[in-house]
Amino acid sequence: MLALRLTRVAHPAVQLRRVTVAAASAGTGFLLLCSLGYALGHPSDSAAALLRLSWCAVPLVATVYLAVAVARADPGTRPRPGLSALGLGPGRLMAVSAATTALSCASGSLLAALLFLRLRGGPAGPPLDGAAAEFLAAREQLPVPGTLTLLAVVPVAASVSAALALRPRDPRHPARETSGAYGRFGARLRGLAGAPAGRTGTLPDHDQADDPEREHDPEREHDPVAPDPLRPLPPRRPPAGLPWGIAVLAVGLSVEAYAGRVTTSAASATSTGPAAALPGGLAADSAPVLIGWLLTALGLALAGPGLTHLCGRLLQSVRPGALRLLAGRVLMEEAGRIGRPLGVVCAVASGTYALVALYDNGGAPAFGPLTVLGTLLVAGCTVATLLTAAVEARQARAETAAALLRLGAPATMLRTAAALRVGALLAVFVPLTLMIAELAALPLAR
Repeated sequence: MLALRLTRVAHPAVQLRRVTVAAASAGTGFLLLCSLGYALGHPSDSAAALLRLSWCAVPLVATVYLAVAVARADPGTRPRPGLSALGLGPGRLMAVSAATTALSCASGSLLAALLFLRLRGGPAGPPLDGAAAEFLAAREQLPVPGTLTLLAVVPVAASVSAALALRPRDPRHPARETSGAYGRFGARLRGLAGAPAGRTGTLPDHDQADDPEREHDPEREHDPVAPDPLRPLPPRRPPAGLPWGIAVLAVGLSVEAYAGRVTTSAASATSTGPAAALPGGLAADSAPVLIGWLLTALGLALAGPGLTHLCGRLLQSVRPGALRLLAGRVLMEEAGRIGRPLGVVCAVASGTYALVALYDNGGAPAFGPLTVLGTLLVAGCTVATLLTAAVEARQARAETAAALLRLGAPATMLRTAAALRVGALLAVFVPLTLMIAELAALPLAR
């Protein structure tokens, strides 16, 4: 009930993000139902049906990734002072976020079921014919358990992922916020863990700072574990995933190059009959190429935070002024928040470029409607996730921006710093995406 009330009274921007999650869930659910329809219409071709079902894992992961990002950026479920006394502690708010995510995804799955049933035919009109009849299976009866299971995959996966991402951190082991904490529950628990004994749940104020017992406590002075809440935090460590990301990216490109040679030679040496095809015209024996694409995407996702941190450091090099210093420090601070979605967007862009190159080279037939839907769904989810992470980063530094304005900084300076950050990211990631896309398309262009 609380999740429904928060959904009803949310800000229009928050409602738009939830509608985006519902639309992505509807698209993924429709693809899952189409794979079920293909299996019903081709009972003797189980390998191709299983291949289509496994292909739906990519839109499913993209939809869950978007749902988790939207749940993190939801301002209605953030911890606030006094909510714990009302029974809305971090654990309860985490449950509310998971329930809200499940509600949005369930509405999208319901829409997908209605659209699929409408296309199969019913009282409103006859079923579609032609190429659409291949994956609709209008003359076959849908199994109710299988249909409900496929429709429940997206809501269950999204809600469980949101609950795991927003779970409260253990106050006995405080840590700096990472891309998983996103400054929501981890920062509050860290502040509670740094409070003196007997004052848990209160923030340090001037009365506690002037407390003589607290200042001259010999046990606290010699305790290496208890942090001082008045001392500034140490600088954030740079992301450690850049070397691993480069290594995985190199392995993925190597696998693509090797698989392209093997696939080309096998296709020219054998002509025993038509092979099963993936959506988009990729042959079933091109699975090593797909594995190389997945490794390349994983490498870019791992290297994204490190590259973003490097962009911030480069902005501050060679005697920086106030503008470049501000832009670089913000990029370094937000590297874990926006770096990984940016790396995923680059991976999707490079994969899309490779598919277009395959189509232009004549190695694949025209893309079907399900292929176009899946491509648009993955691309839209990754871009929406990046925009959501950018909005969340802006909300996280709203207090800092307000403090700079109170100190007399012009508003144009903040906008110029934001444009400088965007320009630095584009200058690094756009050439990198084009280079990786060219390397990924080389095996397919032979």
